Amino acid sequence: MSTPPAGAEPRKSPWRTATVVQIRPETPTAKTFRLRLPHPSPHVPGQHYVLRLTAPDGYTASRSFSAASAPDGSAEIELTVERLDDGEVSAFLHDVVEVGDDLEIRGPIGGWFVWDGEMPAVLVGGGSGVVPLMSMLRAARRAGTSDRLRLLVSVRSPDDLYYAEELPGPETTVVYTRRTPPDQARPAARLHLDDVAPLVRPGVTGFVCGGPAFADAAAGLLVAAGLSPREVRIERFGETG
Repeated sequence: MSTPPAGAEPRKSPWRTATVVQIRPETPTAKTFRLRLPHPSPHVPGQHYVLRLTAPDGYTASRSFSAASAPDGSAEIELTVERLDDGEVSAFLHDVVEVGDDLEIRGPIGGWFVWDGEMPAVLVGGGSGVVPLMSMLRAARRAGTSDRLRLLVSVRSPDDLYYAEELPGPETTVVYTRRTPPDQARPAARLHLDDVAPLVRPGVTGFVCGGPAFADAAAGLLVAAGLSPREVRIERFGETG
């Protein structure tokens, strides 16, 4: 499958101070943090930011989080963070950070797993892997070009679905692996070819985001549905929050 092209490490962007202006729950274990930066910091859908926490004794911990918001020309961005029990940064964000707090941030970062707003694409996300894909969907809806995208999200249950009120639309499909809502005709099951194949059409690029096992399986389904491996971009994440 496609991986980032080889090349020199891009010049690092500077650390800046961002102020938390809103916190809202997405699921029982995920929250979206809206941050105001000192000045506009346009990102491309699919890029991420790095948050750094510094303890009084100088110890630092940093983690990367994909932008969930669409670029809108403002100085505000949104990051959706899943709380991990052993996660230094995610637990602090969920349990300690409040509106009005300042956080150190660097970015946007990334030039491979990005959607340029033009290419037709099929997006497949597992669980929290929907976050960068939601940035793409929001950007397309804002621009009136959402007919270029199809988004397929796989989650365990309705309680685990991010952006549950905003996500539904003609561009999106949600499949459940453990428990379905009452009106769901598809039984609970892992993602399979019948879910993916109807979304693949000539000329599309595939974007897959999720844990390693999910990402590999979903990318394989896109290839089985007709995409070449070069047409599938993958972003894998691990539980290091």
